[in-house]
Amino acid sequence: MTLTMAQVVGQFKQHWTWQLEDEQVAAACREVGYTWRSGVLDPMRTLRVFLLQIVHGNTACEHVRHLARASFTASAYCQARSRLPLRVLELLLRGVSRKLQGTSLDQGRWRGHRTYLVDGSSFSMPDTPALQAHFGQPPGQRAGCGFPTAHLLLLFHAESGLLLEVVAGPWRRHDLSGAAQLHPALRAGDVLVGDRGFCSYAHLALLSQQEVHGVFRIHQKQIVNFRPQRPHAGPGRRKKCDQGLPRSRWLQSLGVEDQVVEWFKPEECPAWITQREFAALPDRLRVRELRYRVEDPAARVHEITLVTTLVDAERYPLEALAELYHTRWSVETNLSHLKRTLGLDVLKCKTVDGVLKEVLAFALVYNLVRQVMLAAAHRQGVPVARVSFIDAMRWLALAVDGRPLCPLVIHPARPSRHEPRVRKRRPKNFPLMQKPRDQLRQTLGKQKACAFA
Repeated sequence: MTLTMAQVVGQFKQHWTWQLEDEQVAAACREVGYTWRSGVLDPMRTLRVFLLQIVHGNTACEHVRHLARASFTASAYCQARSRLPLRVLELLLRGVSRKLQGTSLDQGRWRGHRTYLVDGSSFSMPDTPALQAHFGQPPGQRAGCGFPTAHLLLLFHAESGLLLEVVAGPWRRHDLSGAAQLHPALRAGDVLVGDRGFCSYAHLALLSQQEVHGVFRIHQKQIVNFRPQRPHAGPGRRKKCDQGLPRSRWLQSLGVEDQVVEWFKPEECPAWITQREFAALPDRLRVRELRYRVEDPAARVHEITLVTTLVDAERYPLEALAELYHTRWSVETNLSHLKRTLGLDVLKCKTVDGVLKEVLAFALVYNLVRQVMLAAAHRQGVPVARVSFIDAMRWLALAVDGRPLCPLVIHPARPSRHEPRVRKRRPKNFPLMQKPRDQLRQTLGKQKACAFA
């Protein structure tokens, strides 16, 4: 390779790509106390090859040496990757997030605020005892018949689609369990948008302490009543007479289904924060509840109820908040790019450390592709959402000779497009695995022995 992918993207004058240059990688290694010997696969070269492998669809290790045009074996590359500390990749992604502050993240502000999207997802990996013990697998699958599955939590910048934080953990983990790890990437005045999995008193209170605003869909178990001066259940344990009453005190009506209320702090501390953090939360929280209807008949949901700390109705009218929450669906497109286009859906490493490194490498490559899309959007005069992600990825995978960015494929604007979530191509007519592979082999062996008896 005559140029690294970071150097190619660096031609767009985006300083955050310096975080992936050899000097910064070496500095990160020294920061974590990692020492190495000079060779073909030192940490700098190993990371370059790692990113090259990801951008080519997380191709096989045997294929990587041909892509890198270097003389090393697949075994040597795997060993070099295992030696590369996980903490180095974490520092590099944190460095990217810091460098993006004040540059790409200031673009496309919503009413003066930088907006971020949070969502959870999952990915699977090889079936090994170590991965099964750490991540677990979905229920309903017998031992030896399923694959370990990890819970994934991600923080995206709403306008650019850049990925700032990623947290991978065990499958049986709620979205809020890792939400606090995303907060350091946010600054005062930012707005965090998420679905109802992120809606809780503790989460909104933690964000308010950091002077960050939240816009979340209210959880389905939360009782919301827009009648002025309606009764409510007070703080403390719920009584029989409180049944059916909202656990919030009405303060002010801002519209027909738009009100300011006061939420009460729950008695029990959630499992995802410490007792000390919970004790530091305020006893009451002033929030805004609002409801709007989706007029599109093809939409899956026709009525949405939100809660937010943006209580100024003049500056943040209901229609603007509804439009802001609608942008949350772009996170599904971002996840599709990560999991389907890049290949994060199924990882290949067989150790916990290796899987976590793969996730961080995917995040770095995803941001490099996003930077190509941002440059193409600026040069071609279109919103970045219309630039083809896969076309940008293909250009990045082959742009190792320093050629300038060519015009990329631009998708037509299709705001009302709806596609059914079905598969036309039929899968092969093989039964699902209901027993471990060893038992199935024994059964086949017995059938074969009976056939020749």
